Amino acid sequence: MRSRSEDLPLPLHARHRAAAMTRRSGHVPDSPGLPVVDIPGIDRSWSRVVVASDAEGTPRSWHVLDTGPLLAARGEQVRATLLCVHGNPTWSYLWRRVLEAAPPGWRVIAVDQLGMGFSERPVQPRGLAARIEELVRLTSALEVSGPIFSLAHDWGGPISLGWALRHLDDLRGVVLTNTAVHQPEDSAGPAVIRLARLPGLVDWVCQQTPTFVRATTALSVPPLPRPVHQAFAQPYLAPDRRAAVADFVRDIPFETDHPSRAALDAVADGLGSLSQVPALLVWGARDPVFGERYLQDLLDRLPHADVQRYPSASHLVLEDRPEGIGVIWQWLRSQLGEDPHADAAGSDPAPAPEVARVPIAVSLSSPSHTAVVELVGDGRSVTFAQLSARVHDVARGLAARGVRPGDRVAVLVPPGIELTTLVYAVWRLGAVVVVADAGLGLGRLGAALRSAGPKLVLGISKALTLAAVTRVHAERVLVTESGTELDALALVGRGLGGSAALLPEESDLPGSIDGAVLFTSGATGPPKGVVYTRDQLSAQVALLRDTFSLGPGERFVAAFAPFALYGPALGLTSVVPDMDVTAPHTLTARRLAQAVEAIDATAVFAAPAALRNVVDTAGDLDAHERGVLEGPRLVLSAGAPVSVHLLRSVQALLPSATTHTPYGMTEALPIATLDPTALSPTQASGQSGVCVGHPVPGAEVGIALLDGRGIPAEDLITTPGMVGEIVVRGAHVKDRYDRQWAQQRASDRPAGWHRTGDVGHFDGEGRLWVEGRLAHVVTTPEGPVTPYPVEDLIRTVPGVSDAAIVGVGPAGTQQLIAVVVPEGRLGPLACRMSTGTPRGAGVLAPPRIARAVRQAASGASPVPVAAVLVRDWLPVDIRHASKVDRGSLSGWADAVLHGRGVAAAVRAALRPGAPHTKSR
Repeated sequence: MRSRSEDLPLPLHARHRAAAMTRRSGHVPDSPGLPVVDIPGIDRSWSRVVVASDAEGTPRSWHVLDTGPLLAARGEQVRATLLCVHGNPTWSYLWRRVLEAAPPGWRVIAVDQLGMGFSERPVQPRGLAARIEELVRLTSALEVSGPIFSLAHDWGGPISLGWALRHLDDLRGVVLTNTAVHQPEDSAGPAVIRLARLPGLVDWVCQQTPTFVRATTALSVPPLPRPVHQAFAQPYLAPDRRAAVADFVRDIPFETDHPSRAALDAVADGLGSLSQVPALLVWGARDPVFGERYLQDLLDRLPHADVQRYPSASHLVLEDRPEGIGVIWQWLRSQLGEDPHADAAGSDPAPAPEVARVPIAVSLSSPSHTAVVELVGDGRSVTFAQLSARVHDVARGLAARGVRPGDRVAVLVPPGIELTTLVYAVWRLGAVVVVADAGLGLGRLGAALRSAGPKLVLGISKALTLAAVTRVHAERVLVTESGTELDALALVGRGLGGSAALLPEESDLPGSIDGAVLFTSGATGPPKGVVYTRDQLSAQVALLRDTFSLGPGERFVAAFAPFALYGPALGLTSVVPDMDVTAPHTLTARRLAQAVEAIDATAVFAAPAALRNVVDTAGDLDAHERGVLEGPRLVLSAGAPVSVHLLRSVQALLPSATTHTPYGMTEALPIATLDPTALSPTQASGQSGVCVGHPVPGAEVGIALLDGRGIPAEDLITTPGMVGEIVVRGAHVKDRYDRQWAQQRASDRPAGWHRTGDVGHFDGEGRLWVEGRLAHVVTTPEGPVTPYPVEDLIRTVPGVSDAAIVGVGPAGTQQLIAVVVPEGRLGPLACRMSTGTPRGAGVLAPPRIARAVRQAASGASPVPVAAVLVRDWLPVDIRHASKVDRGSLSGWADAVLHGRGVAAAVRAALRPGAPHTKSR
């Protein structure tokens, strides 16, 4: 099949263009090369014009940005070459920052494709096959040799990949940004492109007017500076200079008989040849042209690719997120062993401590025992044998729907039999369960689902509506509380017999494949997807079993729903209390007693906010309910610091229970554990922060010492009393952050370890003390100040029920600000709030209280507290309703202190959907 560049005679639109060129001052357009006008960001020493033949053999003048001559002039040897290919309607200007950031010895070539930028404008339109061939001829003329990497955007993607498939011997890696090689069959092409491509509009929108050119740069978030916006449009100021813009749009092969369809299919089908070639996909998730479905298609074809996804970036991802350029260079250099952090993050990790593993399958150690009990509705229950059989049938039903090992399946179902069945059915199939709970908040939940890219979403009606509204491109299946849909899936599975959709043998499912994508709470930033392999999940289940003696015969109340999912693997009977699991504070003492009684529970897990409300509502219990709460032997609470005072109150209600506060996070749990009520004053003497106990067997912990600027060291120590970032490793620690290559690499130092983002120290007995989040450390001129030690001292001030410290000002010169909550919500300290000031707006504390707070804080801070503010609640995370959102609190304090008004302060304090609490 011929490309359009081979079609003769000229198409009508090309003849019109040729006539326009002739009319324009009677000669061909301006000669190739940069114009004399100033173009911001371009070093003119990069600019050159190179002659290379086009696909028909005609010599053409190409404009390129090329650092090669500069390297030669400096006598530097070329270590590697990066070939940058733009799309439509941009030009080599897109890569200016890439050239600027080039490390020594790297040659960067950014081409202006024929008809584009400041290259020659042939009269004949260029088809995809011709453009690939022409890029091959250009690089030959430029004498490009290996090692070579390619970087491309938009329709430069398939052109660069076509070039790459013809240079496999020299190719060392490919980087793609918001592009596509195939139109997924289950969706239409981008609406913007389909509209612009209409026969009646394409000439007007793309050539006769600058609409298409201007619209492309208008997509950026935040908007581009005006000079940059104008620079992108500079090569396309006249209609005759925009002819190739229209040609590019016409050349998009949506139709099966399009002249360029065969060339695009050849590129797409050829990507299997790149299975051993490193690849990086840098993606703007808000792109209305090349959205998430195209990212997923590329991942299906390049499953080994690393991904750096920017949720708020649009089509011009490197304009919206310039830090992506640094990520690209870090990735490129790592492929040649040049990364300065290679020893820390890129080397082969030492093996983690060995631990036992528990299969992520329904335990049949006690098949007739009850596995799951539901307290809502009809109070259903299911035995382990029944659950195992149902899991098997539903897994086969999912297989019949096309779910295969490795596929991602989001499960958005309330805790209970349906949720448990689906999660274990996904695991039985060898697929990957995506767990994004409503505790993230609806907006963040939708964003989390989009980022995970599930093939299938199984959920209740509200969840499926959310998936549709937030543009999650996946098949959606309704699951109601009655379980009717699962019955149908199970019926399909049973009906298959042995003839079709057979499940893989469990022994054939490698432990190294992905098993789950979980999401962080987002307390210190957007929620991140955390990927666990099947082996890592198995190790985590085993550590929970061995650390807390949880196994067959134990009965577990899970007031934090994800923990209920491990019950069937451990042989535990489990129940979720009658509560809103997305709002921990809705657990009351009476509902806890009902859950304990339903299964004669021996263990309880609840977030600190849930335990607080249990204690606060204990007065509603009758004698029988109080007797029921004497049964459990263990209470676990995690997610945020838990005060000893609260735990002693819990022990008064559950007198037979020991209380443990396992330390960990979404990326690793458990890391350490302790019953804080058993810590003696002597053991706590001289320590600061929250003691989380000794590391559990199978977990190694080190400290990356903080320097005077609050920056953690690369090396790890275990010296008592030295404060730094807490770094862990173990067989149960996450595999990686999902589609966040830069964040994963930053956290994986040394290789095989995980930087938790928490700060703390060891005491002389090897116990770990947590002093706060690294992101919340206040960097003062006198050095870093960790929050927990200061806050604990401030809480001892009479009349103060809670406190948080934040930093205001530039890093390294921050002022220490204390925010206190009075006892009784609106107490004497907040008297001014009752005179028309909106709740939470805050005031300066009275002098007497401010003096007391400053005096208390001086025991743990090298700098004085600059200001003491009062408000009647502290903002906290949605999931646990326990972690103080110091980021929004810092913005609120800054607004108050700089007099930006009550409205600004309230906006800073109230993140959409965020709850508040009276105490930490």
